[in-house]
Amino acid sequence: MALTPEILVTFRNLLDEAKTVGEPEPTAMTLATADAAGRISARIVLLKSFDERGFVFHSNYDSIKGAQLAAHDNAALCLLWKTLRDQVQVRIEGVVEKASDAESDAYFAYRPRGSQIGAWASLQSQTLNARGDLEARIAVFEKRFAGADVPRPPNWGGYRLVPDMVEFWYGAKFRLHERVRHEYCDSRWSQRLLYP
Repeated sequence: MALTPEILVTFRNLLDEAKTVGEPEPTAMTLATADAAGRISARIVLLKSFDERGFVFHSNYDSIKGAQLAAHDNAALCLLWKTLRDQVQVRIEGVVEKASDAESDAYFAYRPRGSQIGAWASLQSQTLNARGDLEARIAVFEKRFAGADVPRPPNWGGYRLVPDMVEFWYGAKFRLHERVRHEYCDSRWSQRLLYP
């Protein structure tokens, strides 16, 4: 089910082009997940890596998105580059799996120390009674890890969306957009154009 070189090259070229033209957050993407009742939630996450296996982002496994992905592993991503050409959108659908511990550890070690401490201190998606409570937790973990490397929390790490659909959407005049859809079915990838 590996992504084809064509899909990867197209995505990489578009992402590089978005960075070159100064897209404010070129790796920002909307992640849509569903809870056990099928109710949809969406939020922005950052693309941290991608390869033939899929698209990787990181989060707290105990967050709302983590709970939803544990209940339903189907999800969708959408990247929108408004300053690129006449707008470019990439839609990605598939199944989400956790990245390996080694991958999560490697990315966590790369993060700024403040972000590492924050991953320990934040009880993501839980009620915060006062900002001071978070600041107190930060102080606790700064003291705990003073003078030492900050290990990755066991409830924090990477997720990989393994696509079975990737659509490249290119904006055009009069809303006559170009849509190129890649789908994985019957053990192979196929490509087709869609009406705008």
